[in-house]
Amino acid sequence: MKTELFYLALVTTFTGLLWVPYILNRVIAGGLSNSVGYPEHPKPQTAWARRLMKAHANAIENLVVFAPLVLIAQFAGVSSAVIATACVVYFWARVVHAITYTLAIPWIRTLAFLTGVAAQMTIAWQLLMH
Repeated sequence: MKTELFYLALVTTFTGLLWVPYILNRVIAGGLSNSVGYPEHPKPQTAWARRLMKAHANAIENLVVFAPLVLIAQFAGVSSAVIATACVVYFWARVVHAITYTLAIPWIRTLAFLTGVAAQMTIAWQLLMH
C-alpha cells in the first residue's frame, strides 16, 4: 500500500474512533440508560469531553478535504515524496490537534490545525501543478 493510502486509512480510523472517550465519559457521568435514551435533563459531560467532541467534529470537517485530495492523487497517478510526507504530517497534526484541544492547550492546538491545513494545501498544490 502506498504511504498516502496508508495514512488516509490511519486518519480515517483515528477520526472514526475519536468518539469513544467522550461517549464513555457520557456513560460515566449520566449512566448507561441515560446515555442510550433521551433524558429530559442529561447530566453534563466534563469539559474535556465537550472539547473532544468539538475536536472530533473538526476532524470530520477536515477529513472531507483530506480524503478526496489523497484519492484524487491516487486516481490521477500523482505520487511523490512531497505528497507522501504531507500525508504523514497531516496525520500527526490531527493527533496533536485532538490531544491539545481535549487538554485545552490553545497555541499548540492552533498550530497543529494550521499544520494540517498546510499539509492539505501541499497535496492540492502538487495536484494542481502536475
